[in-house]
Amino acid sequence: MYRPFGLFINGGWHQPAATAPVISPVTGKSLGEAPAATLPETQAALDAAARALPALRAMGGFARAEALHRAADAMLARAEEGARMIATETGKPLAQAGREWALACDQFRWYAEEARRIYGRIVESRVPGGRFEVTQEPVGVVGAFTAWNFPAALPARKLAPALAAGCPVVLRPSSQTPGVAMVMVDCLRAAGLPDGAVNLVVGSTAATYAPIMADTRVRKVSLTGSTRVGQQMIRDAAATVKKVSMELGGNAPAIIHDDADLDAALDLCVPTKFANCGQVCVTPDRFFVHDSLHDAFVEGFVARAAKIRLGDGLDPETGMGPLINAARLTEIDAVVQEAVAAGATLAHGGRRAPEYNTGFFYQPTVLTDVTDDMRVFAEENFGPVAAITRFTTEDEALARANASDMGLSAYAFTRSPDRARRMVAGLKAGMVGINSFALAASEAPFGGTNHSGMGREGGSEGIGDYLDTKLAQIVF
Repeated sequence: MYRPFGLFINGGWHQPAATAPVISPVTGKSLGEAPAATLPETQAALDAAARALPALRAMGGFARAEALHRAADAMLARAEEGARMIATETGKPLAQAGREWALACDQFRWYAEEARRIYGRIVESRVPGGRFEVTQEPVGVVGAFTAWNFPAALPARKLAPALAAGCPVVLRPSSQTPGVAMVMVDCLRAAGLPDGAVNLVVGSTAATYAPIMADTRVRKVSLTGSTRVGQQMIRDAAATVKKVSMELGGNAPAIIHDDADLDAALDLCVPTKFANCGQVCVTPDRFFVHDSLHDAFVEGFVARAAKIRLGDGLDPETGMGPLINAARLTEIDAVVQEAVAAGATLAHGGRRAPEYNTGFFYQPTVLTDVTDDMRVFAEENFGPVAAITRFTTEDEALARANASDMGLSAYAFTRSPDRARRMVAGLKAGMVGINSFALAASEAPFGGTNHSGMGREGGSEGIGDYLDTKLAQIVF
């Protein structure tokens, strides 16, 4: 499955010196042997990226835009292959995988156009006969690290703006889902970029992460991952003063006010909570429901959750796939059992799916009577577990929703425009959805505050993280 690819270094595929198995979350068995890069192989990728910087920069924005459009065309032509690879490696339903591949393709379309719009400006100088010129330049070689939960969307969010800005990339995708990034990089292979502009290595921390972080030629690193890993990367980046972008964990609140459209809210909350088996950084984890709607909300939530069909993502009838690995399965079950032991009520699910003897399937789970100090509420659970609690006043809901170190996304459901504005202003998060969970779009800046990260991906803001500002004072 991975043999046609390998490690992508200096414009070509290279068979690795070592390999490691990739485990299917559906069966628990090996999908095949993927590359396990060695230190010299990662070093070769870094050398190739450094050599490519002058040529990629010299292309100019318009030529880079055309290359990114060609890459998007190739991705579109291979959409079925990309979606099936996502569903195979993650277990997520094929329909969700197809939408993810389309979103990744759209990132290249968006940043192809942003490459044409890297603006500078002229500033009047107080020096007689002088003027200031402000220009934007590519920051340099980029190290990009991505997680397994969105193995197409996350690499695209880094590759597209970096290449648009003129920055060569060494991409290290998750070893649990390497094939998706391989298909994407193969689409970039013939796009007309200089050799070395894109490089892909997969492997251990010692063989990939460590040399990327130590290399002084790498001027920026971008991570989508856990807050713990992000904190370590920030410390490591400080040694060589690398620019950093971090999209880290979440623990999103969803406030269901007394004036919410209950059925409309449920029709959004349930499929969003259980999409990708809950393994989504912006998924609603903590549901605050007004007393007057609480019982009806729980009843509707459970009824909808009970209809979700578990299975292999490649089966078109599947509504929810598995967790990514055995460790996540064990962790999710421990969090649920701990909550029940502490007094939470198990309204639905709460155990490994009995119909599956293999793979890492866990039932869609609904907990009520949850208190704010329970781990399932206080920490991001990153699984198919909805934790529901009551509130009585708007101020109470805001205070409890904001009682978290995380600040990636937050949501509220209300019919009142005034209340909606108060929610947008009051919720401490980088992104807020009112009667909507649709936050991820190429044209919109995606990112969080506090322990959820720094920087933005998407929108006009996204390319700025890959550019340095240069000032020139010109006097004649």
